[in-house]
Amino acid sequence: MPGSLPLVDIRDEIRDFLSSRRARITPEAAGLPAFGANRRVPGLRREEVAMLAGVSVDYYIRLERGDARGASDDVLDGIARALHLDADERSHLLDLIRRADLLPPQRQEGVRPAVRRMIDAMAGVAAMVRNRRLDILYANRLGRALYSEAYKDPIRPANPARYVFLDESSRRFFADWERAADDMVALLRAETGRNPTDHLLVELIEELSVGSHEFSSRWTTHDVLFNRNGVARFHHPVVGDLTLDYEDLILPEDPGQTVLVFTAAPGSESQDVLMQLAAWGDGAEIH
Repeated sequence: MPGSLPLVDIRDEIRDFLSSRRARITPEAAGLPAFGANRRVPGLRREEVAMLAGVSVDYYIRLERGDARGASDDVLDGIARALHLDADERSHLLDLIRRADLLPPQRQEGVRPAVRRMIDAMAGVAAMVRNRRLDILYANRLGRALYSEAYKDPIRPANPARYVFLDESSRRFFADWERAADDMVALLRAETGRNPTDHLLVELIEELSVGSHEFSSRWTTHDVLFNRNGVARFHHPVVGDLTLDYEDLILPEDPGQTVLVFTAAPGSESQDVLMQLAAWGDGAEIH
């Protein structure tokens, strides 16, 4: 049921994340003897994590239950090493721990006029401003043309995660749909660590969990992502295939907002296709 989602309680979020990371590590991978085949847990035991992290068993059990009082950076570093957390997972753990007892932050949803002018002036690239729920708060004409399929949903602001999981056409639009789906879930999961009481985020997670088995099954993995750049492949229904580099740029004066920019390599076929898309977008009505 929607009300039972782990977003409701940050302690549950901490517990589920730590236990999911612990379950994926074998004793052998951690440099420990397996002690036979009669282990009742798929990964490390809590006492083994505590030993590897250099903390008491009681302390680690309390932490995994969501009680983060007194968790120092050194302790969290030890736990991150013991659980083989990558940089994104470590950041997510820190977010969960440090946000556990904080009030929800004030969220800025409007895009400043200066940022809008900057986005509009970025000719030849698809650019958009997103918040951490992945809502597209503003996009230039080429950005709207690139994501024209997502804009067919009347709900505003347009949200690529909602498009991926609730619209079958997304499987044609994203050339690597599985990766796109994994990344969007991981980005949203990371945001729950930063802002676990954001009611709009809770509502989005509930909507996607109820409406998509693909989303709900991925949500239970507790994978997180804070990606800032990469390569994305699209099959646009108007102009065809595009391979674009993307950069997700932080706006320091606008907490929670980033500028996502898609570019094509100079002289590439995708650059030609992007220009075709720009020409189409100039004549299309995309709101």
